Amino acid sequence: MLNILLCPDKFRGSLSAPEACRAMTEGIRAAIPDAYIRSLPLSDGGEGFLETLTEALGGAIQHWTASDPLGRPILAEAGIAGEVAVIEMARASGLALLAPDERSAGQTTTYGTGELIREAVSRGATHLMLGIGGSATTDGGIGMAAALGWRFLDADGQDLHPSGSSLRKIATILPPEEDLLKGIRVTVASDVTAPLDGPDGAAGVYGPQKGASPEDVADLDAGLAHLADVVRDTLPQDYRLFPGAGAAGGLGYGLLTFCGAELRPGADLVMELLGFDDLLPDTDLILTGEGKLDTQSLQGKLIGRICERAAKSEIPVLALCGTLDADPVALRELGLSYAASILRRPASLDQALASAYDALKEAAFWTAELYRTASRKTKVY
Repeated sequence: MLNILLCPDKFRGSLSAPEACRAMTEGIRAAIPDAYIRSLPLSDGGEGFLETLTEALGGAIQHWTASDPLGRPILAEAGIAGEVAVIEMARASGLALLAPDERSAGQTTTYGTGELIREAVSRGATHLMLGIGGSATTDGGIGMAAALGWRFLDADGQDLHPSGSSLRKIATILPPEEDLLKGIRVTVASDVTAPLDGPDGAAGVYGPQKGASPEDVADLDAGLAHLADVVRDTLPQDYRLFPGAGAAGGLGYGLLTFCGAELRPGADLVMELLGFDDLLPDTDLILTGEGKLDTQSLQGKLIGRICERAAKSEIPVLALCGTLDADPVALRELGLSYAASILRRPASLDQALASAYDALKEAAFWTAELYRTASRKTKVY
């Protein structure tokens, strides 16, 4: 019997990771009816982190009032599993919450994410697990910190609006009167290793996709550097070069500085919590996938982590994706035995998204059929 482990990420805009598992399962069953299939939907800390971890921990999704990136009230989802709270920052501070013409890296704030943290603690959570992908913000985490009681004052002693455009005006930082996170463990999952500022930092790399012009990028980068200078002289702490400080527009830095957080590679954290390594001894084949397999997938993201761990047990890894945009040699060096796009005919983006489930099911069928045929010829299966 062939033992297959399914561990895809989401296919952004079309399929969640659990939905991708179901489509793959249907396709494989049609090709190899007696295959033993186990599903382990994964996430690297971005979209899908909330559902994946909450379900794995036996928790439930709740809806809490919070502020969106522009300060408007919304109902945001969060997960509670005993004393563990699972928070996906994009549910309150994400780019997907804004219309294209509302994107403004200087005006948006992570205040809503801080509200979710505050609410989780008020409900008895002692361990906060945050996924910080998909942000609309470049505020260095001061919005989140402000929601927890930190104050950021200008030269006249006035409270600043906690957004990116205020960073250069910060003259004084005051800690909260009550430390809401005393005794609280904060673990952050992120697949971004960027520093806080500089050409490879939060503003320079990610600012443009959040509505920042070249002038805005320069101003935000200077603001993030200024924030780090004030923090260093005030607290004193200096996480500006810490890998992941630039994640989510500097929210990684803010969580390190103002919450005493531990930053972990998102894929590693999720795989560890879900017991990925424990499943490998009984696995013959791994089938993974994501919406777009490109050069970013080669830089420590989820599929790369899967390949690293599978290689130690000599388990072949096959990948299916919506868009395949990576050099074949590089993919082989990553550890993939096979990679293919699920798109088999010309289609518009809307058509591709709408047909993703059936396309993934069909691709899984042919992938399993190919593996079955090849294995028989080599007397492996």
